[in-house]
Amino acid sequence: MDKLLIRGGRRLQGEVTISGAKNAALPDLCATLLSAEPVTLANVPQLQDVNTTIKLLANMGVAVQRAADRGDDQHDVITLDAGKVHNPEAPYELVKTMRASILVLGPLLARFGRARVSLPGGCAIGSRPVDQHIKGLQAMGAHIVVEHGYIEARGPLGADGQPGRLKGARITTDMVTVTGTENLMMAATLAEGETILENAAQEPEIVDLANLLIAMGARIEGQGTHRIRIQGVDALHGLTPAQAHQIIPDRIETGTFLCAVGAAGGDVTLRRTDAEQLEAVIDKLREAGVTVEPGADFIRVSASGRPKAVGFRTKEHPGFPTDMQAQFMALNCVAEGSAAIHETIFENRFMHVNELIRLGARVEVDGHTAVVTGVPALSGATVMATDLRASASLVIAGLVAEGETLVDRIYHLDRGYDRMEAKLRGIGADIERVKG
Repeated sequence: MDKLLIRGGRRLQGEVTISGAKNAALPDLCATLLSAEPVTLANVPQLQDVNTTIKLLANMGVAVQRAADRGDDQHDVITLDAGKVHNPEAPYELVKTMRASILVLGPLLARFGRARVSLPGGCAIGSRPVDQHIKGLQAMGAHIVVEHGYIEARGPLGADGQPGRLKGARITTDMVTVTGTENLMMAATLAEGETILENAAQEPEIVDLANLLIAMGARIEGQGTHRIRIQGVDALHGLTPAQAHQIIPDRIETGTFLCAVGAAGGDVTLRRTDAEQLEAVIDKLREAGVTVEPGADFIRVSASGRPKAVGFRTKEHPGFPTDMQAQFMALNCVAEGSAAIHETIFENRFMHVNELIRLGARVEVDGHTAVVTGVPALSGATVMATDLRASASLVIAGLVAEGETLVDRIYHLDRGYDRMEAKLRGIGADIERVKG
């Protein structure tokens, strides 16, 4: 099992190119199921979750063609052809490590009238129930049974006794759910009539998915607001390589590198990114004393000396993202002063705290609140990643710790960060992947 060996204490200097967003790539890949024609996606990140999704789609009969190997200035381009899907099923073996696998449910049900999808797995950061997905699809006429660990779904029966098209509906979810919004929006594109999604998630990844669907012929309005309106169409068309949909930059990867520079110090320019997607995090970094200068498609970040401790509360977009909580906590661990962090999205997202304490951090947890008191220096140790973003926080802590830090279970990191150690090495970090 791979590990990361980090020798801390180096300032970061240079440039990093940000990859396409994991949380946009996964729904975009699933959306290709909605068309019988090939769909080309560009700026697809090299991630384990992306590879798992592609394997899942290929198992259904989707033909996958990758462009030539990526060079230094080229991003991955993938064409997916779902014209001959023969197996509308997502088996447990392929989805047990990835909660986003639920995103095939809506497209399969909308286009084929049936789906069999395993209840998903993924990180152990807390409950992410699929009941909102099911509730919304049932409002559109789907018949759904959950048994033996699978969601068995079919569309409303037609006069011939065969599953037919979903029906448009007004759907209000009980909570804001990103994957729920994505699943229902995809399903609604091929439903009869109009669907209105109330209490919709507003994340940039929702807008990215909507833009892809619109390019494929969908009729969608209101993406990026709490109310999304979809007029169903009979079919969606494909996108040629010349029309390829460009996946948006990964705002969480961007935020992770911003926090890394804020903690370790240095001067780094992040290329191919978008500061507007990350305003809440940038505001907090500036409050911590980190200099952040955004440009048209880049962000320059610089820091010297210890940052100031800053408290925050995680919220749905446009608030402070829960996916940045662990990384900012790592920065607070070496900051001057104390700060309270309130996690409001997931009930079990402080699992990185005990590992940070192994490195010498001072963190006290009381329910959904963690109080971090900064220390002048952390000390290297062997630590274990428990989930995707926790692993990133341990890498940041390792960059500033004295001596050697060994981060175990980095398969979590590979699920959501495209060649992270290579990018960090490119800006001066002493980090390497080791076997064992």
